[in-house]
Amino acid sequence: MNYIALAYVHLFTVLPAFFIGIYLLINPKGTQAHKMLGRVYMALLLFTSIVSLFMSAKVGPTLFDHFGYIHLLSVFTIYSILIALWCARHGHIRAHKFNMVGVYLGGVILAGALALTPGRLMHGWLF
Repeated sequence: MNYIALAYVHLFTVLPAFFIGIYLLINPKGTQAHKMLGRVYMALLLFTSIVSLFMSAKVGPTLFDHFGYIHLLSVFTIYSILIALWCARHGHIRAHKFNMVGVYLGGVILAGALALTPGRLMHGWLF
């Protein structure tokens, strides 16, 4: 799959995750809706993070002519989601919350802000 197609897949999975994340952060926790949407949110972010690993960095230094610093956020997101899921299933709710807030701030907000910097595809599309 080419870079542009991967970018569209990434965008179409991260956008709903952005809005679901807001909903999950501001509404009551532990409800059936929270659990159901949390699963959807985690699946979307896992998928979009994996997709992003196949997108080569176009800005800044790269490792193996592919991975850039922004890929660290993808690895962070995958790791944190898996830890958060384990924590939720084992009753470690505080750790679950900590990881999920970190995923939203780092994996969605920070990565999204970096995607809008000059030289990146999203910056070109929007500006």
